[in-house]
Amino acid sequence: MHKVDAYLECLPRQRAESIWRERLTQSGYFSQIPYEELPIDEALGRITAACLYARRSVPHYNGAAMDGIALAAQDSFGASESEPKELMLLQNGAAHQAGGCYIVDTGDLLPEGTNAVIMIEDVQLKTGKAQILAAAAPWQHVRIIGEDIVANELVLAEHLRLRPVDLAAALAAGLESVSVLARPRVTVIPTGSELVEKQAQLEPGKILDVNSHMLCAAAREWGAEAKRHAVVPDQYDEIKAAVAESLAKSDMVILNAGTSAGTEDYTAQVLAELGEVLVHGVAIKPGKPVVLAVCDGKPVIGLPGYPVSAMLTADLFIKPVLAARQKISLPANKTVEARLGRQIYSQVGVEEYLRVSLGEIDGKQIALPLGRGAGLMSSLTKAQGVISVSEMQDGLPVGASVMVRLLGDDVPKNSLLAVGSHDMALDILAVFLRRKDDVTLSCANVGSMGGILAIRNRETHLAGIHMLDEASGLYNLASVKKYLPDRPWRLIHFAMREQGLIIARGNPKKITGITDLARPDLLFVNRQRGAGTRMLLDYRLKEHGIASAALQGYEKEVGTHMAVAATIAAGAADVGLGIRAAAAALELDFISVGQEQYDLLVDLPDEDARFAMLQEILQSEEFRMQVESLGGYDLTRSGELIASSERQEAR
Repeated sequence: MHKVDAYLECLPRQRAESIWRERLTQSGYFSQIPYEELPIDEALGRITAACLYARRSVPHYNGAAMDGIALAAQDSFGASESEPKELMLLQNGAAHQAGGCYIVDTGDLLPEGTNAVIMIEDVQLKTGKAQILAAAAPWQHVRIIGEDIVANELVLAEHLRLRPVDLAAALAAGLESVSVLARPRVTVIPTGSELVEKQAQLEPGKILDVNSHMLCAAAREWGAEAKRHAVVPDQYDEIKAAVAESLAKSDMVILNAGTSAGTEDYTAQVLAELGEVLVHGVAIKPGKPVVLAVCDGKPVIGLPGYPVSAMLTADLFIKPVLAARQKISLPANKTVEARLGRQIYSQVGVEEYLRVSLGEIDGKQIALPLGRGAGLMSSLTKAQGVISVSEMQDGLPVGASVMVRLLGDDVPKNSLLAVGSHDMALDILAVFLRRKDDVTLSCANVGSMGGILAIRNRETHLAGIHMLDEASGLYNLASVKKYLPDRPWRLIHFAMREQGLIIARGNPKKITGITDLARPDLLFVNRQRGAGTRMLLDYRLKEHGIASAALQGYEKEVGTHMAVAATIAAGAADVGLGIRAAAAALELDFISVGQEQYDLLVDLPDEDARFAMLQEILQSEEFRMQVESLGGYDLTRSGELIASSERQEAR
């Protein structure tokens, strides 16, 4: 089988989308849409297939709009406070007589011969009579036939998403059912010989299929009826059969994975055989190897296999097509202007999308880029917005003004930013903050030094730090005073935590301590520059007279303690320096090298209630117990104010 050349020339996103939409329009995909008739009670959220006209007027009778008396308006003329008029009370159902009136309640049928209502508050009732102090105008306080809706009048327009109020109007107008556009039927086909369906099938080299569930959920959120196909292995004939079968019963087919140029990437070839591949490769990051095709007049799209890439390309290409199929317009993306909290490097010629978290500082939004890896599922769940870097730019500097496309309904109102050293206990702190006052804690792991600089630049509220001063052997205060001489700050104790060597379970390499790190048979995994753990490592190496160059893998950097542990658990390294809790989380062995002090550097004004809330949580017994249960933590002094800047009180 001959493989076609894969995305030798990537098209700009807008051009790729235009080509695909134009071809689908030519095929009649957006015009030949089936519809179905549904009872009103089942039509919420559906799209009307045609204009709906009233079968009866609303109201369909002349009725009282107030509690009071119904009368012929002319019988009240001349009534005033100085010369009140008395009308004879008639029994409901009795024929109207001149000078007579009827007691009515709101909604009652107006008795024949009457054309006005006087409110009960303006009537004095006597035995058999009603005294009025003012004249009534004709049709006063009367809901006349068709006042709201007239029979045969347009009630609801075509291609309208039905809301609860629309259903009420349709029922009132005499409609019991409504014609709605059929939901687009979407089939999602996960492909890959490495994929498994269930957790119990996971083993090394296998990946649980989660993308297809995510894509089905997204399609349903966008108005489609989505079904998931069973996993299809990387076999050309099986993929082709799955697509052909799905095309026969679907309005759109989504293939996940197999879109690149590997020896077992068959998506583009299959679609070229079954239809027409219009685009293979779009100049975006992530998501470059997307495939846009039309088969049997229907859209078929091949999405990259990594979760972030799959979700981004689905949002860019699938969501608009499903909206057009349903004859609705996508709402304008809500955006907010923000200042970039970290420098971004990008590739010229590729439009890059980055997920960010948001927080307000000094009345302005700060956008913190999250992890950029296309496989980082965590960046999908933690993101509050998305920014893009133009294909004409090679990046954006820290402090740059960016437009953030919000992923929620509005800007997060109560968000704290934490930029600095990673610690697993911050995740627990985030839970307690949300419980306490629905405060969202957004974290960016850039190391202790990065956290101090973020405080200095007014780009974060909190910074987790554990910076050892080699001269004194003490933590944090010397560094804070050195780098923040002119900035207000508070330093709060968070925890004492145990640092040590994380090693494989059972210690197969017989590691005993720091001095073993220079052994040529050991592969080390390090933390990034500026991380407090790396500073501690360098301090310990210096103590033992060991040059960093002697460590095999000293330049291999990861961003968190859990990443150190995961690297060792995967067999990609033998040893790394990290906290006991990370080793315990992955059931690895641990050799302690001592305790260190982990503190929170805080930049919140005195009047911000979140500072007191933060201290209250840190000092609570429940929080202490949960963190200490991770292993290697001592929160005896948690929440204690260690020091503050001289300018703090003057803010």
